Amino acid sequence: MDVITLLLEYLIVVNLIGFALMGIDKYKAKKRAFRIPEATLFIVAVIGGSIGSIIGMYAFRHKTRHWYFVYGMPAILIIQILLITLLFHAPFEISLL
Repeated sequence: MDVITLLLEYLIVVNLIGFALMGIDKYKAKKRAFRIPEATLFIVAVIGGSIGSIIGMYAFRHKTRHWYFVYGMPAILIIQILLITLLFHAPFEISLL
């Protein structure tokens, strides 16, 4: 397997986890059960699951009243896009292996 395939697989898995965590936390909120910490939801977004977290947030209508989720999750995604753009347009070569 090459590096690009591994990165894509990682991003798919972490975004599915972000989506699932939003759904699980919404379910637990309705049942008044022990909740997933907000820090965990943000950490999953920061490590690459921002798209899945945003989709899950709106699909399950979860955390949409909290400004730090409504603005924070898209801000994380924008920062990730900027970092990837800068990485691919860097004036130097980056060797991963």
